Amino acid sequence: MILVTGATGNIGRELVRQLSVGGVDGADGYGTPVRALTRDAARAGAALPDGVEVAEGDLERAESLNSALDGVRSLFLISGVGDDARVLDAARDAGVEHVVLVSSITVVTHPHLGPARTNLAVERRLRESGMEWTVLRPTQFASNTLWWARSVRDESVVRVPYADVGLPTVHPADIASVARAALTGPGHRGRTYPLTGPKRISPRRQAGELGRVLGREVACVGVTRADAYPPMAAMMGGEVADSVLDLMGGDVNDALLAVHDTVARVTGSPARSYRRWAEENADAFR
Repeated sequence: MILVTGATGNIGRELVRQLSVGGVDGADGYGTPVRALTRDAARAGAALPDGVEVAEGDLERAESLNSALDGVRSLFLISGVGDDARVLDAARDAGVEHVVLVSSITVVTHPHLGPARTNLAVERRLRESGMEWTVLRPTQFASNTLWWARSVRDESVVRVPYADVGLPTVHPADIASVARAALTGPGHRGRTYPLTGPKRISPRRQAGELGRVLGREVACVGVTRADAYPPMAAMMGGEVADSVLDLMGGDVNDALLAVHDTVARVTGSPARSYRRWAEENADAFR
């Protein structure tokens, strides 16, 4: 049994789908026993594929996971969502053998930042837990551009700092595909995988792709870091806002800009483009 936490999120929902049909787009023709963890089972059940067992629990309260972890041999966990240390302890105590952890590429590119230090501490906790492990370190998510949804819907405009800094944005479904391979296939335990998209793309070009998908122009207006900071700090806190702004363009380096072929090597399929993500999520911007 595989337990997928965050089962209604951008990565978890796609991972549950892939596991339930037995491969990317159902190519393998077999299913994998999967249990989806959610804080509200009644609400989430209708959004999940038929045949998927739904378990209720809260990652902030590890004691609520006892039932969900019963019989589980592999666990998918995204760092920073709950009380990671206690969740890992609960998984170990329940007999979980293998954990696939979504960390962040910033552990390598920006280890001095607070969120990166937190992710690194969770990675270390997992490696020292006695369970087998696979660590995924994705770069910026394509789904982060959902932050723009309201301004695109209302004004057909994107206001963003560092508008011309291109990063190798990764499609969340590619993170799910690598996670599925790690959870179900051989050769992935004890491995750490950096995950990126197929090429760098700037916010200005992302806005252009959204415009082409929507059939109307979406303008990209550059703003200063000083202007971008207050609303971000109000939403995510000052330290995280500063870190995100550094990663958006304020403190880029070669390691952050690097494009990795991990998705293709692990899954056998090329990494998905930002254009594909925009096509799949266009309704959010209409």
